[in-house]
Amino acid sequence: MPEILEVESYRQLASRVVDSTITRGWADGYLAKKLHSPASWARSVKNLTITGTSRRGKLLLLETNGPTLGVRFGMTGVLLLDGEAGIEGLFYGPHQYQSKWLRGGLEFDDGRKLVVHDPRRLARFEISPDLAHLGPDALTMTKKEFDQLLRVDRGEGPAIKARLLDQSRVAGVGNLLGDEILFRAGINPRTPSGTLSADERDRLFKAFRQTMKSLQRRGGSHLGDHMDARFPGGLCPNDGGTMLLATIGGRTTYWCSTHQV
Repeated sequence: MPEILEVESYRQLASRVVDSTITRGWADGYLAKKLHSPASWARSVKNLTITGTSRRGKLLLLETNGPTLGVRFGMTGVLLLDGEAGIEGLFYGPHQYQSKWLRGGLEFDDGRKLVVHDPRRLARFEISPDLAHLGPDALTMTKKEFDQLLRVDRGEGPAIKARLLDQSRVAGVGNLLGDEILFRAGINPRTPSGTLSADERDRLFKAFRQTMKSLQRRGGSHLGDHMDARFPGGLCPNDGGTMLLATIGGRTTYWCSTHQV
């Protein structure tokens, strides 16, 4: 599924159309679900020039000489530029591309096409998206921002896995990255955020930064150290411990019974 690393690769792909002018935009009813209608996308984007690209967490932003255009990719959305994918091998994504799964896109004055391919129909186009509800970007998060992420004002707080997935606290961490960060830090994902010790907080921040850097180099959120054991009955690649399974923060979560106690 597209997490921050995948969407960053989409941003890099989309940067190739900077300075190109949109001649046509189209969207089906799913991709335009957050808009007034599919036709409103076509009207709004025509004749705009792409001036830059940016991103906040999992939200891709196409900057123009008019409104900013936003793309959310849901669980299986992939960005394609003239058939070239921003990334291959989404863990829960399609392993082949079919025309029936093309949901919408942009056509440019130089003939190129930037399109969204999405079998699950959860991707969305937005116009002038509101970023106020999104926390700091996970790829550039500072220690001060991370400390704020872990802050609990009352009680013990939510499970640390759920807190890492809270996009209002940190934008971009998804299920696979959340599990990998905790796996590397040696922290049980069920641990209440407010009960983490100073040592655990330091380990978690170090693992957070290392996970982002190393998995970006490898090529995606699905290439973490724990992935080969991410199935019922799997054994931890670090110590051979049985991998445990539960739903935390609404997401399927795996962790090691030995070093994540």
